[in-house]
Amino acid sequence: MARIMRQDQIVSNVFPAAIRDRLYETEPKGSKEEDLLDPLGGGGGAGGAPLADLFLETTVVFADIAGFTAWSSAREPAQVFLLLEAIYGEFDKRAYRHNVFKVETVGDCYVAVAGLPEPDKDHAIAVCRFARDCVKTMTETTMKLEVALGPDTSELELRVGIHSGQVTAGVLRGERCRFQLFGDTMNTAARMESTSARSRIQVSQATANMLVASGFSNWISPRTNKILVKGKGEMQTYWLKTKAAKGSMSTKSKHDMPTLEETASEMSDGSNGMGETHANENFDYASPMSKTERLVEWNVETMRHLLQQIIASRGGNVVPKDPTLPQKEATIGRGETVLEEFVPIIPLKRFDAAELSKRQKASSIDIGDKAKTQLRNYLSNVASMYQDNPFHNFEHASHVTASVKKLLTRIVNVDAGNGLSTPSDVIDLADMAGHSYGITSDPLTQFSVVFSAIIHDLDHPGVPNAQLVKENTRSAQIFKKS
Repeated sequence: MARIMRQDQIVSNVFPAAIRDRLYETEPKGSKEEDLLDPLGGGGGAGGAPLADLFLETTVVFADIAGFTAWSSAREPAQVFLLLEAIYGEFDKRAYRHNVFKVETVGDCYVAVAGLPEPDKDHAIAVCRFARDCVKTMTETTMKLEVALGPDTSELELRVGIHSGQVTAGVLRGERCRFQLFGDTMNTAARMESTSARSRIQVSQATANMLVASGFSNWISPRTNKILVKGKGEMQTYWLKTKAAKGSMSTKSKHDMPTLEETASEMSDGSNGMGETHANENFDYASPMSKTERLVEWNVETMRHLLQQIIASRGGNVVPKDPTLPQKEATIGRGETVLEEFVPIIPLKRFDAAELSKRQKASSIDIGDKAKTQLRNYLSNVASMYQDNPFHNFEHASHVTASVKKLLTRIVNVDAGNGLSTPSDVIDLADMAGHSYGITSDPLTQFSVVFSAIIHDLDHPGVPNAQLVKENTRSAQIFKKS
């Protein structure tokens, strides 16, 4: 019976309640238990009437993450899914609040509809409110996630398209069946999205007409140029204002719809629009940080993880102080060339398989608040020393750091046969250390490489190196000797 209940919960998550009930109302072919375990009858055979309906009054929205492809190509799979789960999770909450049904997610595109499976005469208004909230929460969520996912995360934006019309909806039986929508309305809504703009919501003439008829003409403004839509020719479309004035409806609908400003206020205080509130522990919208501050925090987290790796590799042992350290430090910077300026200070720890198998997990190590504060202060100073030059600024240095970090995690492949205990979803750089015999031979080396990436363009004047050579600056003189 427990299995049947789990199956029922899965079906409820995949299909709308009305469709779920109709699935269970189909004539059973065997026992009641068999019917519940296979509500589509024989794994999706062709027997019985199809579960399909025509819905004449619906509004469909397509919301695509602009810039996602380039962003995801520079991230690890776990980071990609962390982003999508966070964003789609926020969208799901708003869909529930506005009585909008989530149809599917196709890659980085979120598809939803209002007006089905239960009719809703205000479907266009509900979807527009939902889309506006999604654009707002997209900005807030990506800004917060930039601390964890690195540079360019806050540059991701939503591109939205909306169209109203009739759709055919139902369950296409077969393997991995689900509730699907078909028809010209779906195609047109997709075109509205693809021809929209970043952080903008484009609505079709049909949707605009419904908003005007409901007294919300001040929510939209006509697009200055008509768009060319495949199979339809030129179309006049409209921009949905994301910061509009209050609605002008003389009578309230069943939604008792708040104004644009009221909706934003409700979302910021955690209300779901039905007298309930949700504690939001993951996103603190009340104290937004600047982009530089977010990049500093991301670099702090990156270096903190590497410090954890170093501590784990030492096993809690303190490296004995080298009595010759003062003399070595005194020679730094005296070389004729760049390479001569490098002086070995800290010896690298050699790989020990026995020690590695007993090593404490780096994630369980706390470097302490004092060290975190020192990292944050230091990196804030580094950020302030970068000049605002193209490709020679702190943001660019953070991009380089992200690339270096990804490279370090991919130098070697940790497999199950090497005796390591690394989970499949977590790559412990300390675990990888002894298997590369080179740049990652010790976590301290990794820290040094990442640190070098952060400071590599510090105080760069923004002048091409060729020009610096012509001017014969001190930096050019040193590097010419190298």
